[in-house]
Amino acid sequence: MRIAVGSTNPVKLRAARVILSQLYPAATFTAIDVPSGVSDQPWGDEETRRGAINRARAALRETNADLAVGLEGGVQDTEVGMFTCAWCAIVDREGRLGVGGSSCTQLPDRVAQQVRAGDELGTAMDALTGETGIKYKGGAIGVLTGGLQTRQSAYEVIISMALSPFLRPEWYGKAT
Repeated sequence: MRIAVGSTNPVKLRAARVILSQLYPAATFTAIDVPSGVSDQPWGDEETRRGAINRARAALRETNADLAVGLEGGVQDTEVGMFTCAWCAIVDREGRLGVGGSSCTQLPDRVAQQVRAGDELGTAMDALTGETGIKYKGGAIGVLTGGLQTRQSAYEVIISMALSPFLRPEWYGKAT
């Protein structure tokens, strides 16, 4: 089994390995930088989900892997403030698509204002913490939950959710 991950971000690759190695212990993983086709800072579930799907399809196309994973993180404004959001898409060569998402945590007003002003969430979190490369480590989720959850653990959950059509194909119908 050859699995492509549509990103070279080590957090995304590790999350894919943790979950998919349980199902495919002999799998080989390839991280490939592919375009998301959405904004550098996706807004809302729809754009973020579209970015994940685009990444998965591009990774499959570029590598001819058996399975490809796209992960995209974004932000969304709600009536109680700005939150993170994240989506995963998994595709195979037969055209099956699985999508899973969640990972919402409220952002501090200071971070939300910076994102609304045009910065990416990672840049705003770096400014908040005084660290560099938060998005390549525990992410906003890791910082804001005090390590109870991390960007990787959140991605592991949504990868698991996106696998549903692959694990229970009899309930999802034929691939399109």
